[in-house]
Amino acid sequence: MESPQTCCEQGHQNLEAMKAGMFLRKVKSRTWKRQRHYKLQEDCKTIAYKSSWAINSYSTFSISDVEAVRAGHQSEALLSVADEFPADRCFTLVFRGRRGNLDLVAESTKEAQAWIQGIGALMENMENMDESTKLDQWISDWFSKADLNKDGRINFKEAKKLLKMMNVDMNEEHASSLFKMADKSKSETLEDQEFVEFYKMLTERAEVLDLFQDYSSDGQSLSQCDLEEFLREEQLEGEGSYEHALQLIDRYEPSDTARMNHMMSVDGFLMYLTSPEGSIFNPERQDLFQDMSQPLAHYYISSSHNTYLMEDQLKGPSSVEAYIQALKRGCRCVEVDCWNGSNGEPVVYHGHTLTSKILLKDVITTIANYAFKASEYPLIVSIENHCSIEQQEVMARYFRDILGDMLLTNTADSSELPSPEALKRKILLKGKKFENESENPTGEVSDEDEAAEMNKDSPKLQQNLCKELSDLIFCKSVHFHSFEHSRTSAKPNEMSSFSESKARKYSKEAGSDFVLHNTRQLTRVYPSGMRTDSSNYCPVDMWNMGCQIETQLMWMEMDLNDGLFTQNGCSGYILKPEILCKRERLFNPEKRDDYHPLLFYVISGQQLPKVKQKAWFIVDPLVRVEIFGVPLDQAKQETKHIDNNGFNPLWNETLQFTIHTPELALVRFVVEDYDKASRNDFIGQYTIPFTSIQPGYRHVHLLSKDGTSIHPSSIYVHIKITEQ
Repeated sequence: MESPQTCCEQGHQNLEAMKAGMFLRKVKSRTWKRQRHYKLQEDCKTIAYKSSWAINSYSTFSISDVEAVRAGHQSEALLSVADEFPADRCFTLVFRGRRGNLDLVAESTKEAQAWIQGIGALMENMENMDESTKLDQWISDWFSKADLNKDGRINFKEAKKLLKMMNVDMNEEHASSLFKMADKSKSETLEDQEFVEFYKMLTERAEVLDLFQDYSSDGQSLSQCDLEEFLREEQLEGEGSYEHALQLIDRYEPSDTARMNHMMSVDGFLMYLTSPEGSIFNPERQDLFQDMSQPLAHYYISSSHNTYLMEDQLKGPSSVEAYIQALKRGCRCVEVDCWNGSNGEPVVYHGHTLTSKILLKDVITTIANYAFKASEYPLIVSIENHCSIEQQEVMARYFRDILGDMLLTNTADSSELPSPEALKRKILLKGKKFENESENPTGEVSDEDEAAEMNKDSPKLQQNLCKELSDLIFCKSVHFHSFEHSRTSAKPNEMSSFSESKARKYSKEAGSDFVLHNTRQLTRVYPSGMRTDSSNYCPVDMWNMGCQIETQLMWMEMDLNDGLFTQNGCSGYILKPEILCKRERLFNPEKRDDYHPLLFYVISGQQLPKVKQKAWFIVDPLVRVEIFGVPLDQAKQETKHIDNNGFNPLWNETLQFTIHTPELALVRFVVEDYDKASRNDFIGQYTIPFTSIQPGYRHVHLLSKDGTSIHPSSIYVHIKITEQ
């Protein structure tokens, strides 16, 4: 076993090797392998990379965006080159959010280990940082960026460039004034502590200081009683706020003396407001908090469509990596589109298109390995079966042998579906099924896949179904006849799929019947096959009808999907509102007497990212708040834009909404860079269920287009919710 000193030395050597930089091969497939130069930046938080032919155009990604490092041939792309590159030179970086993974091959085992161990150590270090250390690190990062000649100090010219990097356009006279105030040594340069003062003056939050002084008895600090009053009056905390005030002081106050005296400085107050506890998302709804013992039909279920596709539906690559990403996000319904393959091996791909093919047994193995990594609640595997009887028998054997005890096949008679709690760590297959051979002696079933549903003029095809596969199916795919037929004849485990257009038609013509149907049966809604880029319809209208499974993939619709499923421990199951679960009282979203005025006072923004990486470019940000829910509640409003300030823009504007059905409302905050000549550029967004909002003074921590954090970018808001 290595001594701590040896480990420390090795860790230092790894970081030095990463900082020096090295060429690594980026692998996308057996035929796509390109050399890139990768190096760790001096801040030890960012990795820069560029093509071998590029001169200075480095792109970057943050270590904080990396969720895991996998050593060896642990991806499809790396497995495809296993005969060319040994496992000890290969590794995969797995990113958070919806960003694709990065498969890399080093020139030697030693170089691969430097990156695998080095990135792992940096990730662990970041996770263990407290708020105060993060702030110190952030200041240190800006100092490194500003110190262009690396002499350990910055002059005024470097300070002006720093302001541009920080996304703020400050007039030279004001910038010079701040610089001189910080330059206590009168050396016309700023050193360590002087730079800290300069940074604090730059980042001083007058709007936070004003609020702090409103509640401070002496204007200098908040006593435990002062902080309790703030928590009660502004954050609307009830009993326990006195004890909570002391907990916040212990957790966020950087001064040992203030902490010992149960006091909070303005620095500690700001740290609390920008922490997860001061965020807009109610922490009580972050962990599992809902009743998980109701029938499956009473829950929204996180799902994906054509799970195997990494890109578009016509020619994109199919990949088991797409299943890994979906399952790690907490997805609880994945799709397997099965077709006859060569050598008797069923394959998965989007039929009649140019998408690539993957072996079914690899998909099932991946599902077995990752099904319950993010959530213990049941996983539905939706099978689109296009295989011959012979290859269906192979399918059945793989599902049975690879999934083993995880596979649930018992469809015992019951008046309703079992609950997520009762089905923990179980995998349910959905597909075509016949009840017994006497009912269907030929083994034929109607073709209920999407292609048949989308083409109303084509006759339903009859397809032979193998009994071994039929016996494994729990959720039986059935053709939807009518709501009356469903009410009188449907069994609980029967499930229908609707195209978005058909679902909209039913919601308009028979909304109450649709809601009632969804209290008993599972319903799946999928996007139009014409959406070849895998873009989506807006899912909210279907959630309003109680539809449980909606196939979402990207962009704004995925923001809404992620916003809904972030709550309840990211379990992939969200209990539908009571109004959508009661069978005796029909829900009509247009008729609600009570309503909730909702007031957002959008105050300021902090350290918004640039949308164009040019030194002179500075954003003109605006904030738009969008309400998604029942038709009566859907609305959007936006602030004016602020010219040339992405660092600390101040809006101080009130946006007011009226919410009639809060249990179905989602609130989306969008920050954009205003452009009067063309479409605004996206900066960041955050989506949250209305019922998960914490009132009071809160920070909204922004996410990028692919759903990853862009810390420390945020907007600062004051939220008031009243009831009428």
